[in-house]
Amino acid sequence: MEYSIRNCEIADLPKLVILCQKHAEFEKAEFSPKGKEEGLKNALFNENPKLFCLVVATKETIVGYASFTFDFSTWDASLFLYMDCLFLEEEVRSFGIGEVLIEKLKEIGIKNNCINMQWQTPEFNTRAIKFYNRIGAKGKEKVRFTLTL
Repeated sequence: MEYSIRNCEIADLPKLVILCQKHAEFEKAEFSPKGKEEGLKNALFNENPKLFCLVVATKETIVGYASFTFDFSTWDASLFLYMDCLFLEEEVRSFGIGEVLIEKLKEIGIKNNCINMQWQTPEFNTRAIKFYNRIGAKGKEKVRFTLTL
């Protein structure tokens, strides 16, 4: 399969919103596309981006993405890279693309002096958990809470 991994571009936003919706459906989460394109545009492409995103591009379209932020760990007194999302269309899974995305994110984290990379996945996503264990990641049991503001 021929693909490239590159930074998200403004022209990718309509398809990125569709991929976000598919990701939310996969994770059994609510999602409304309303306002998402504008919100992502503001977060990704303003003078001081709050979000960064790599896309997996074929000749025709984008088929996956990994989004991330930089955060600060009080305990480590250091920056870390937080992978907010990693999603690939079903038909492009099992080609090693996820591992390539993780490697790209590791390179970005190292370049930005991050101490580590962190992320989460639902307990039912056993395929992803097996993948993360295979690449050497260590899981921690925690309960994540969300408080609507």
